[in-house]
Amino acid sequence: MIRNFTEFCAQLQAAGFSGAVSGSDDGVFSLFRYGWGAIDESSVFWHTGDPETDPWEWRMRVLEERSDIAYAKVFSRKAGYITKAWYPYFLAARRENAPFDELYADGKLSHDAKRVYDVLRAGLPLPSHELKVLSGFGSDDKSHFDKALTDLQMDLFITVCGRSCKKNKMGEEYGWESAVFCTAEDF
Repeated sequence: MIRNFTEFCAQLQAAGFSGAVSGSDDGVFSLFRYGWGAIDESSVFWHTGDPETDPWEWRMRVLEERSDIAYAKVFSRKAGYITKAWYPYFLAARRENAPFDELYADGKLSHDAKRVYDVLRAGLPLPSHELKVLSGFGSDDKSHFDKALTDLQMDLFITVCGRSCKKNKMGEEYGWESAVFCTAEDF
């Protein structure tokens, strides 16, 4: 039974990977299931905002406090965690031991994915709202951009590496936080 963030990290290190939630029939192993109430009668509750006991908070907390756990859309196009020890195995399986340019040339990655990856492989982590603009996607291209992001995460070319808010002209943050992305190698 997982009762807090520390126990989650320990269990994740022991398992090597986990879907962010279970409860669906996609067959992905998960350390816990999703629900608005307690999980397995423990002290873990979703969407409370408590960084110790809310799994929703843990997805970003692992990125801020740990360098040995990745979080991204990596399982059945849904979010999950992979530990540093298991990451090489997932890389080998997902990328077929081929670099991005080779997979793109073989038609296994889309032009939209290339646009996004080319911006990120310059080496700077970028929030999705900036990445979208720098990759040349307009407001009508949301579905293409989102698919490219998910495809690149599934193939482990990019990963979430933080979060950031938009800023107004005076440098003040506003709105919902955006996921920040970087290449898997930079992470």
